[in-house]
Amino acid sequence: MGIRIGICGVGAFADCFIPLFQHHPDVENVVLCDLDAGKLAAKCAKFGIADRCPSLDDLCTMDVDAIAIITQHHLHGPQAVQALKAGKHVYSAVPSAISLQEIRQLVQAVEASGRIYMIGETSYYYPCAIYCRTRFRSGDFGHVVYAEGEYYHDYVHGMYDVLKWRHGKDWEKYYGMPPLFYPTHSTSMIVSVTGAHATHVSGMGFVDRHPDNLYARADNVWKNPFSNETMLCRMSDGSMARISEFRRVGHPGTVGMRLYGTEASYEEQVNGQMWVTKDRATCLDLAEQLRCKDIPAVAEDSGMSKITSADGTHHGVSSVHPIQLLPREFRGLPNGHNGSHQFLVHDFVSACVTGRTPPNHVWAAARYLVPGLIAHESALKGGVLMEVPDFGDPPGAAASDKPDAAG
Repeated sequence: MGIRIGICGVGAFADCFIPLFQHHPDVENVVLCDLDAGKLAAKCAKFGIADRCPSLDDLCTMDVDAIAIITQHHLHGPQAVQALKAGKHVYSAVPSAISLQEIRQLVQAVEASGRIYMIGETSYYYPCAIYCRTRFRSGDFGHVVYAEGEYYHDYVHGMYDVLKWRHGKDWEKYYGMPPLFYPTHSTSMIVSVTGAHATHVSGMGFVDRHPDNLYARADNVWKNPFSNETMLCRMSDGSMARISEFRRVGHPGTVGMRLYGTEASYEEQVNGQMWVTKDRATCLDLAEQLRCKDIPAVAEDSGMSKITSADGTHHGVSSVHPIQLLPREFRGLPNGHNGSHQFLVHDFVSACVTGRTPPNHVWAAARYLVPGLIAHESALKGGVLMEVPDFGDPPGAAASDKPDAAG
């Protein structure tokens, strides 16, 4: 018997996921939920969905097994806690929370409820992450000594439009969230490959100089001067990592990483990826192997197509994606963010059905997010080295020891 799922928030990003939940063979019903009655009616009509409700409060009282939270960033943590306390499984768009208090409450809610929680971190399923996990588990890196991750996304690449859509006439007040409050695209790739997490961080920030002066507004809710932030991490395995999150940068945009081991390394630039070995015997060009293609990207009439398709992330799947693990009902359906969307939905639904801890569980979500929160505090203090709280591993075997769609 399938699960019943409610989708809270039916904006542009939800368009990527509604059809996937609809077509998954283990989902028997989808309910749409949004505070905007006009938007809700339009999306129900677009996807042929009859069941709807006007608020998360109402959705939590309905006969649904799980709730997918695809709302504004600052709402994710409290809304996930609310749904978990109502006895629902939770899928949440990133970030999982925006404060240490919120992530602590989220972990406690998962542990107390016994429900499934999965953060929708797309980078976990990027071809480079899957490729490097395979290499790491085979011992090909040797010991990882240093890693780099970055998410470069200038505001001119659709982000003004996102804020105006989300916040209306007050959008300028919500502009300029600290970049390191959203580090998960970068950190997740490294953490998911090596299993190591940051124990200490030092953060530094670039004070914004853009002529729109939005970061410096007196009524800005974030009180954050930095448009670009970088953190240096001491990792639990003895390695080091550098994470950069830039929102004002002369770059076409990328989510990328590099991993350097004692025996071999993975390197990535704008136009290619390489695997190299210490003995110089191997210098393998991975560009074609890791390129996403074939499955259509997000629908052209979706707001997400207008916002992010130009950065190259909304492609189908690569040769390293284990598409044989996906349900046949997904064939031909849109995918996005380098082949991640279909795997995100399938792994979450499978976890709800089987009760198995999913990849990107709440303890991993904390390890993706918390270093950035602490590093932003460090940057405000001039880069002082600070300890990173850790919320531990899931009960029993770690998710990395269990099969999942991108393992």
